[in-house]
Amino acid sequence: MLRPEFGWLPADLGWNARIKALEQQDEVSWTELTALANYRIDLLQTERLDRLLRRHYADVPPKELATRPVRLAVLSSSTSAHLLPGIRVGALRRGIWLSCYEPDYGQYWQELLNEASALYRFEPDIILFAFDARHLASGFTPPGDAEQAESAVNDALERLRTLWHLARERLHAQVLQQTALPVLPPLLGDNEHAMPGAPAALLLQLNAKLREIAAKEGVSLVSVDSWAMRHGLDAWHDPVWWHRGKQEISPAAGPFYGDLIGRLLAAMQGRSRKCLVLDLDHTLWGGVVGDDGVEGLVLGQGSALGEAYLAFQDYVRALSERGVILAVCSKNDPDVARAPFEVHPEMRLKLSDISCFIANWNDKAANIRTIAKELNIGLDALVFADDNPFERELVRKELPMVAVPELPDDPALYAECLAQSGYFEAIAITAEDRARTKQYQANRERALLQEQATDLDSYLRSLEMRLLWRRFDTVGLQRVTQLINKTNQFNLTTRRYTEEEVRMMMQDPNIVGLQFRLLDRLGDNGIIAVLIGRLQENGDLYLDTWLMSCRVLGRGVEEATLNVLASEANRLGARRLLGEYRPSSRNGMVAEHYPRLGFAPVAGGESGVARFVLPLNDYVPRETHIGIVEE
Repeated sequence: MLRPEFGWLPADLGWNARIKALEQQDEVSWTELTALANYRIDLLQTERLDRLLRRHYADVPPKELATRPVRLAVLSSSTSAHLLPGIRVGALRRGIWLSCYEPDYGQYWQELLNEASALYRFEPDIILFAFDARHLASGFTPPGDAEQAESAVNDALERLRTLWHLARERLHAQVLQQTALPVLPPLLGDNEHAMPGAPAALLLQLNAKLREIAAKEGVSLVSVDSWAMRHGLDAWHDPVWWHRGKQEISPAAGPFYGDLIGRLLAAMQGRSRKCLVLDLDHTLWGGVVGDDGVEGLVLGQGSALGEAYLAFQDYVRALSERGVILAVCSKNDPDVARAPFEVHPEMRLKLSDISCFIANWNDKAANIRTIAKELNIGLDALVFADDNPFERELVRKELPMVAVPELPDDPALYAECLAQSGYFEAIAITAEDRARTKQYQANRERALLQEQATDLDSYLRSLEMRLLWRRFDTVGLQRVTQLINKTNQFNLTTRRYTEEEVRMMMQDPNIVGLQFRLLDRLGDNGIIAVLIGRLQENGDLYLDTWLMSCRVLGRGVEEATLNVLASEANRLGARRLLGEYRPSSRNGMVAEHYPRLGFAPVAGGESGVARFVLPLNDYVPRETHIGIVEE
């Protein structure tokens, strides 16, 4: 039986022995389970790991959990119980604790309508609608005319929209929608589209229109039809399993299906990787530039191997254009390593595409730490691509939080390996994502400018900064939600909210939701700060969320932001600002944020949470070198 496999994950011949040892222990750490999930495991191993996971963490998330726990309801028209182990392990692979619920067979509609049902008691954060193709195509009846066919597709889509709205309005849940697997046999063959009402052809139309309306509705898709096209339908669907157990997605595809859900859950939490760190020799080109020289590299047209490296560079550059940061980590002389980028006529990647370029003779784990520090991002945001198995294993051992795909031997398969991995999964692309490379390049220029400045004041004045602010709106909704879910360091409370929850805040007159964009003469930094304040009955404006991008620190943005916040609080009639600092494993840098801005400590609140207040009756705006503009 064919099955989709985790080709980007390393194999471990000792995996079964490792899990057997854990099965005999009374306590198993979350870290150990996550590590086991990040190997190339099959269906039986996935189910075994899931049993161990549920034995230790079925009901309560682990204390060391660094992500937001997720409650997922799977509403399906066919059998889905066999998919749940893969879904839980797919979430575990990304460090996410997941609790799953599925209603009795075929009862999804009844449970959605009945607010006393088990579904409502479960209180899902996310609902996955996983409908089989035959269920979706129940209104497709050949033969018919074109108008009837279009009406049948639109009716099916309208039913889905109704379900989405119920999930959001009644359960305040985010929505995942599975596309239709192309499992219906054709009636005409290759020209199926020539017969109006042909179910196989209408399924294709339904998937195409589903993508359009899902984008408009803010619904994320699980595109099983696309994966079936890549792997082959037989890898995803077995008619025997369908007729015997109404399992549209075959058990063999269950682990991969679960990984698709896991990567979407990670993307929703802002946990997708941000940066691709690239080796050079035999990764971006064939040959060793230090030995073969630029002219001796295998790269470009006229050579099958050279074209393969060129195709990989094209893919990497496209990732950069959609927002993935690129870095170079090479054991090489710096000038020699840069030469191909500067003079080789076939190079697709240029130095201007690289946000951090490190070439020296240090070990790669140490250099990757430096890259993370220079870019001011966590190590868990990095993906390291290197053709050398020794270097890959070294980085996995020294930096287990860095993703290291198991690149195939043939460079023609590099791009597909990265694409299959889902490390850079995204549910939407914002303008800030597309401009990220330019923003990091501008940051380098700012750093150089600061080094040349004689004092901090003159440096800040020279930037000619402007802070543009506005209240939460639908235009910035995706970016605001993205920042809320992925900002860890400059984040006073590290609370996470879904897009639907942010949308609800926009409708509450007692909530202040502010987004800030910073511009200077070197460029647009994009939306760099988000504040959420809740007006209390006693007149305090409680600062539920205050987060900022670390790349703008040290420029007076915190003070300028406070000036806007104080003005908005006065507009609401607030008498004080009440802020909290909730310590996490990553946000120690903001422990003194409120005292530094003039807030005074105050007793009360939860244990381990520091509280601070700032009276507004005599508030004097802080002086900065930033012009403030309301958009």
